[in-house]
Amino acid sequence: MTIPNILTLSRVALIPVVIAMLFAEDPAMRWWGFGLFVILSVTDYFDGYLARVLDQTSALGALMDPIADKVLVAALTVALVARGDIAGWDVAGAILILCREFLVSGLREFLAQRDLPLPVTRLAKWKTTAQLIALALLILAPLADAGQLLTISAIWWVATALTLITGFDYVRSAARQLKPDAGET
Repeated sequence: MTIPNILTLSRVALIPVVIAMLFAEDPAMRWWGFGLFVILSVTDYFDGYLARVLDQTSALGALMDPIADKVLVAALTVALVARGDIAGWDVAGAILILCREFLVSGLREFLAQRDLPLPVTRLAKWKTTAQLIALALLILAPLADAGQLLTISAIWWVATALTLITGFDYVRSAARQLKPDAGET
């Protein structure tokens, strides 16, 4: 097992710990949950970086890294909605983000069965970063004042917009790749 793969798998394994911290009665646990979430988010960068620098890229890492990202985003989004930290119209953003993540994952799987790539784009990497920043701020939302909540909501909607734009880009890319297969069933 390579160091980057250990980081990726650890990221997934620690997601329930972050969620448990968010649901704990002790307000200090929210700060601990925030800190651990930030660490998990940063390891998203470092596992790929270390894989390249240490020449430890692997099929497992290539498979698990995007899954770990999606599980982290989806689990935290659902937990924050359940807690009421994502509320009102921001729940619509949560639904859009979750639907896009599942759609693109399914699209990737569908294309992989046909040996067609759907490579991660630079904008999609920025999308993930925006999602992680927004989720980190939403973890702290109960500690924010009204003005800060508006800023957090705006950042959430920027992440949602990037999510939708990249989802559309992936669907368009997949459609172009599948065009020669249009007559097949």
